[in-house]
Amino acid sequence: MGVFIRVAVDADRVSPALARALVTLCPVDIFALDGERLGVRPDEEDECTLCELCLKAAPPGAIAIHKLYLDESLVSHGTPEETQP
Repeated sequence: MGVFIRVAVDADRVSPALARALVTLCPVDIFALDGERLGVRPDEEDECTLCELCLKAAPPGAIAIHKLYLDESLVSHGTPEETQP
């Protein structure tokens, strides 16, 4: 579990195709697949560079990055999944 960053995923809001894309998209390998569901690799959370690539790609509210050192969160704001190809 991260000391500075905690990444939360609402896997029910992420399709299997998007889950695979997010695993590939993350430059520091924070995400992993559990079957077809998107999960977080807790040992890697503090490696997050706050690039926001996942937040731009995921449906609104599906991913949250909690900055534990500031008591602040960034929440995904990408295109709602029903409109994604």
